Amino acid sequence: FSMKKNMTNEAFVTGYIYSHDLKEKVAGATSKNPGTEFIQGTLNIVTDNAGLNVVPIYYSYVTATTKNGGPNNTYNVLKNIIDGKFKTVMNDGKENATMVRCNTAVELNDWFDPRNNDALVSTKRLTGGFIHVETALPEDESKRATFKVDIVITNVREQEADAEKDIPAKVIIKGAVFNFRNALLPMEFSATDPAAMNYFLSLDASNSNPIFTQFWGEIISQTIVKVTTEESAFGEALVKETRSSYKDYVVKGAKPDLYEWDTEDSILGSEFAAAIAEREVYLAAEKQRTMEYRASKGNAITAAAAKPATGGVVTAKGTYNF
Repeated sequence: FSMKKNMTNEAFVTGYIYSHDLKEKVAGATSKNPGTEFIQGTLNIVTDNAGLNVVPIYYSYVTATTKNGGPNNTYNVLKNIIDGKFKTVMNDGKENATMVRCNTAVELNDWFDPRNNDALVSTKRLTGGFIHVETALPEDESKRATFKVDIVITNVREQEADAEKDIPAKVIIKGAVFNFRNALLPMEFSATDPAAMNYFLSLDASNSNPIFTQFWGEIISQTIVKVTTEESAFGEALVKETRSSYKDYVVKGAKPDLYEWDTEDSILGSEFAAAIAEREVYLAAEKQRTMEYRASKGNAITAAAAKPATGGVVTAKGTYNF
């Protein structure tokens, strides 16, 4: 389907190369372009001065030339990282690590968990885009890992603080964003600022009252280290270190005026319904593919393969479930 609106979905990450698992590969005989060399893997960028916010970016298929046949700068940067010409914090220390700026986008990694009855797991991740070697970081650390998306919001719920994990009270904003192919991606974002929390709750968004808007914010991908000391009757005290990870996309601002809903200029309700249905079809095909792959590896197929992976689609006029 073709939406009238060019959907915004962008992320910017600036920092030092922290680590990577990038690999050079060759496309197989059954792929679209057999024999093509490409790079695949995850690049981890540390964005804060304390070295705690490490943001991963996944590259699925980066070739040496662009679609137009010109040299692909992103491929060259990734190749230099693999070859060790561009240094990482983990291998070479922060003072030697290469600084980069990445223009990327928010995507979903969809997979089916064999340990949980092949339930669908969809996790947000940054995928693809361009990389440039940089010489300076933005002064403000909160501007070093950011996102901006157009989103159709269908639910806003409150979540209490978790003192144990040091996570603040927040509202969780559920909705759909779109990738460059205009495929629908169900995602959740957070708002922790009281004014932002009140704003999103006041929208009264629901499956039958979708709210179409644009917002932006900060990407948090931290390891939280807690140190506890247990006194001992004699000798040294027992020092325990526990690590937990805290990942979130925190909304810091939104367009003052909402986009119109169900219009030719923005997005039609029928187009949105079609996008939900297309995601169902995509997930069913992905599940089938996963089951066939596991079967070929000798793993038993544990669930009816072709059943749609989720239950969502338009259930009543103007109600959108995904």
